[in-house]
Amino acid sequence: MTSPAPDRSGRPAAAAGPRVPEAVHRRRWAILGVLMLSLLIVVLDNSILNVAIKTISTPAPTGLGATQSELEWAINSYTLVFAGLLFTAGLLGDRLGRKKVLVGGLVVFGIGSALAAESGSPAQLVAFRAVMGLGAAFVMPATLAVLMNVFEREEQPKAIGIWAGGVGLAIAIGPITGGLLLDHFWWGSVFLVNVPIVILAVVLMVALVPDSKDPKPGRIDLVGVVLSVVGLVLLVYGIIKGGDEGDFTSPQVLVTIIAGLAVLVGFVVHEKRSDHPSIDIGYFRNKVFSAAIAAIALVFFALMGVTFFSVFYTQSVRGYSPLQTGALMLPLAAAQLIFAPRARIVVDRIGVRATTTGGLVLLAAMLAAFTVLDADTPIWILEVMFFLMGTGMAHVMTPTSVVIMQALPREKAGSASALSNTFRQVGGALGIAVLGSVLSTAYRHGLESRTDGLARLPAGLRDTAGGSIEATLGVAERIGPRAGGLVEASYGAFLHAMHVTALWGAGVALLSAVVTAVFLPGRGPAGEAAADRGAPDKIGADQ
Repeated sequence: MTSPAPDRSGRPAAAAGPRVPEAVHRRRWAILGVLMLSLLIVVLDNSILNVAIKTISTPAPTGLGATQSELEWAINSYTLVFAGLLFTAGLLGDRLGRKKVLVGGLVVFGIGSALAAESGSPAQLVAFRAVMGLGAAFVMPATLAVLMNVFEREEQPKAIGIWAGGVGLAIAIGPITGGLLLDHFWWGSVFLVNVPIVILAVVLMVALVPDSKDPKPGRIDLVGVVLSVVGLVLLVYGIIKGGDEGDFTSPQVLVTIIAGLAVLVGFVVHEKRSDHPSIDIGYFRNKVFSAAIAAIALVFFALMGVTFFSVFYTQSVRGYSPLQTGALMLPLAAAQLIFAPRARIVVDRIGVRATTTGGLVLLAAMLAAFTVLDADTPIWILEVMFFLMGTGMAHVMTPTSVVIMQALPREKAGSASALSNTFRQVGGALGIAVLGSVLSTAYRHGLESRTDGLARLPAGLRDTAGGSIEATLGVAERIGPRAGGLVEASYGAFLHAMHVTALWGAGVALLSAVVTAVFLPGRGPAGEAAADRGAPDKIGADQ
């Protein structure tokens, strides 16, 4: 299957006839529903975990007593395996068939979920989350690749908008589901709930979804896969370790971060020289394509880092339960669910550049607005902020996803989807690592400057108490009246750390807005021409 040649206007010429078989065309919306169900469990798992992280951080038997760095690894072990294997998974889907890869990925994800639910220690949870990431890596790119193969080009933006809206639905369902489960069951139930969804998705997949593959698939780049995973793990480990110790100048931290960066540079050099690269570096010569990828990575960098601390704000500082926290996050998800499918209408009116840049500026403003929150700010202000954050995200994700997915021929849809999701996940992992480390460092320094209570504690307890607000509150409860003003100091230190971290996130979102304002196409023929120049296929031709 090849893309139609462009006409003189720069748009792809109409195909001679439908490229989708009639039987598949008739059930395309049912297929989209099955794909969204598969996507649901991948996104649902992370949004559920966001509500559960405080519970998991509490000592046994309620939780696992995980430290903040262990919580970051519980999130990032999933994300790093997911991101590191996405391209290989996309290529395997192109080679073996997207349906086979989807079903296999769902089964592995379900097994990993069942094992994670029975974890007896933070280390086991980190390991089993990595297994879940392995399965998810084969699910995510295949869903979008199948979508691109069952819809004709003119319906693809609408279908991608609905697909993106499914992310909003998962984000909406996840926190509420997690809160309900934690109110009635043990913490492991937030993972076990994935199993029945996996079973249903596999049955529907077998019954409805057609298989498809690339007639000329590329070879698997094992060296590239190993270099990318090792480089990312070293980099993220160094960043998390620096935040945990509150010292980024220690030799261990510096050596690990530098080693990670060196391996990633080696990965890029290898990819440029390889005749079967995991990532075709040539795609990034196109500024529009690169800007869309950068926008996705940076927006998830900012959002994932901020989501990490917002749960501690609502539960530890404000005293809300996991279920109430899930309800508080509904406006964020509802806005994405409402606006993601409709973002293409805004794009039609004002263009990709204005829509995406406007969404990023709105997101940056809401992240900066976290600096006005304190221990008794009316909660409706947070609700408005969440809704506007979701609105901004919806107007970034849909247009950039369409730009990226229409950049490559249809038979390369798995690779395009994998590229988009790789940078999304890498951005999110680095956001949690970097902003989580900023939060941890600012909290430790803020706590030390607000009370001499830490100095009176034994060395072991002092280090534990400085790790996170949950650790401080746990130590204060254990030692009772001797804690003095430790609890009040922990609230003040956390709020200061949250404000600092939010400003970092806002700065990253603004940087992304500058990138999209400069490089993404505008509206009308000029914008389309700009999108087409140097594109691997015809990037943005339908925008």
